[in-house]
Amino acid sequence: MIEMLSYGFMRNALLAGVLVSLACGVIGTLVVLKRMVFISGGVAHTAYGGVGLAFYLGVNPILGAITFSLAASLLMGYIQRKTRQRPDTLIGVMWAIGMAIGIIFADLTPGYKADLMSYLFGSILAVTSTDLWLMLIVDVIVVVVVALFFKEFQATSFDETFARARNLPVDLLYIILITMIGLSVVMLMRVVGLIMIIALLTVPAAIGAMFLKHMGKIMWLATGLSLVFTTGGLILSYFFNLTSGATIILVSGTAYLISLLVRRLCKRCPE
Repeated sequence: MIEMLSYGFMRNALLAGVLVSLACGVIGTLVVLKRMVFISGGVAHTAYGGVGLAFYLGVNPILGAITFSLAASLLMGYIQRKTRQRPDTLIGVMWAIGMAIGIIFADLTPGYKADLMSYLFGSILAVTSTDLWLMLIVDVIVVVVVALFFKEFQATSFDETFARARNLPVDLLYIILITMIGLSVVMLMRVVGLIMIIALLTVPAAIGAMFLKHMGKIMWLATGLSLVFTTGGLILSYFFNLTSGATIILVSGTAYLISLLVRRLCKRCPE
C-alpha cells in the first residue's frame, strides 16, 4: 500500500476517487429517486460527440465534453418535460447520434487515437492536476446548489404533484438537476469512462435507497459507498494489474448484488 502511494499518479487517482464520490453520492441519489437513469446514460454517451469534435479541432476535450453534455442535458430535459413524443425513444436517438459524431470525428482526426479511447473506458491513472481542480469546482457547484434547494429537490423527488400544488418551480428545478448531471458526467468520464458512468452514478445511491428512506441519509451513504468502491477498485487494479475503471465498476456491481441478497434475506427474517 505504501509503495502504491509513492507514485504521483496513484495519489492523483485516489484523490480523484474522493472528489468523484461526493458528486456520485449527491447527484446519484437524485438520479435514482427521480428515476432518471436512462437520461443520465443519454447525456453521458452524447458527450462523446464533444470529445471527438474537440480532438478534431485541436482543443481541450474537456471543453468539448462540457459543451455537448450541457447541450444534451438541456435538450433531453426539454424533451422529457415538454414534448408528447416517447422520451425514451428520442433520448435513445440522441444517445446514438452523439456516439456516432464522436466516432466520425475520431476517424477524421489524424494520428494515434489511444487518448481519445480513454474517454470511453476511463483513465483514472492519467488524471492531471487540472482534472482535479475541475472535479473540485464541480463538487462545489453540486454541493452548493443541492444545499440551497434541498427541500425543493426532496419534494419533487418523492411527490412531484404535491410539489406543483405547493407552487414549487418544478420545471426549473428539473433543468437545474439535469444540468448538474451533465457536469457530473464530464467529471466521471476521466475515472470510469463514458460507457460505464451510469453504474458509478447510480449503484451507490441505489444501494442506499434499499436501506434508507431519508434523502439526506441516502446521499451520505451513497457518498461513502462511492469512496469505498473507487478506492477498493483502484487498490485491486494496482495489485492485480487490471483496468482501473472496469475494476471499480465490478466492485460496485458486486456490492449491489450482495445488497440485493441481504435485503431479500432481511425481509424473510422473522421479527
